[in-house]
Amino acid sequence: MIRLIIMTDFTESFGYDLLRGILEYSRDTSPWAVKRMPPSYKSAHGMQAVIGCARQWEADAIIGRFEAGDDILSFRKSGIVAMAQDFKARFKEIPNITSDYIRTGRIAADFFLKKGFRNFGFYGYRNVCWSEERCEGFCGRLREKGVKSPIHIHTIGHLEDFWLYGPENLNEWLRNLPKPAAVFACDDTQASNLIETCRMTGIKVPEEIAVLGTDNDETTCALTAPTLSSINLNVRKGGYEAAALIDRMVREKIYEADDILIEATSVVERMSTAIYPSDNPYIVKILKYISQNITSKITIDDLLRQVPMSRRLLEIRFRQDTGQSIHQYITSMRMNLFAQKLLASDEPIADVASRLGLNDTRNLSRIFRQAKGCSPMEYRKRHK
Repeated sequence: MIRLIIMTDFTESFGYDLLRGILEYSRDTSPWAVKRMPPSYKSAHGMQAVIGCARQWEADAIIGRFEAGDDILSFRKSGIVAMAQDFKARFKEIPNITSDYIRTGRIAADFFLKKGFRNFGFYGYRNVCWSEERCEGFCGRLREKGVKSPIHIHTIGHLEDFWLYGPENLNEWLRNLPKPAAVFACDDTQASNLIETCRMTGIKVPEEIAVLGTDNDETTCALTAPTLSSINLNVRKGGYEAAALIDRMVREKIYEADDILIEATSVVERMSTAIYPSDNPYIVKILKYISQNITSKITIDDLLRQVPMSRRLLEIRFRQDTGQSIHQYITSMRMNLFAQKLLASDEPIADVASRLGLNDTRNLSRIFRQAKGCSPMEYRKRHK
């Protein structure tokens, strides 16, 4: 039996999803004993206390939010496998649970570019690898795609106080952004803080500033008003792969290995980005209606009842503002939502489709393949 200590923040979904992946691995192999330890224990008692606790509990391995200066090699001296959740920086001496953060930034840039935005901002932390690399990927992709205008970057420090925010400087930065603007935040917590500051400042989200987070922490995203769009990370799969690596390292008594890379899968769109930067208030209203009713059958007549426009004029203006036909836009949104639900559930694919109002099962696989490049079953196997 593997005895594992996991020292991470369980106030966010990342820690629980990581633990769920580890649990799934233990169910597939043999039972594990897992002890949860809050990072505050290390802050209060020091690294030596963590090492002492691991020895006393006879741990085989530990996953932790370690920092530069922590004596991580002491675990090795005690025969304990250590793995780092990259809290601020990656380690060379032990494997890291990390991600291709630059790619995550590129996903955010492509998402906003597809919507037609021309003004962009990034909000994150200084001297934190996952924030700085997401910013690098975001800005780099925008430049690749020919964006010449300034990319407005606002960064803060004190990662330990992630739940605190001082709105004064953020207020000024948000007010000075050219609008409409698309802002990518380093994580969901800071994206939520952005939206709250917009509310206090009287800035409309998403009409004036569209906000996209990262991690897809469903509780944070649902409690934010408007609900927060976010890039989903396949943390459970990362937890499963981390457990498999720990199992091998413990059995073979090795202490160095390749990093575990958590994959960014897709943007989970909610109300904070449910907009295109259109000057036409009727098109804005149509886009909101589609977003709010995406799991129901939507007809052109339904849309025409929302705005004083002829069918032909609506179709022309919609394509001008979004680059897609109404049918293409609705189909794309539904396939994205379907893809998200495939990974969030173990239900049969037909049941997932039915709950989303996708009842044309004969054509569903073909449409999904056109959108995602594979069948729904292949997509679930590849990313879950």
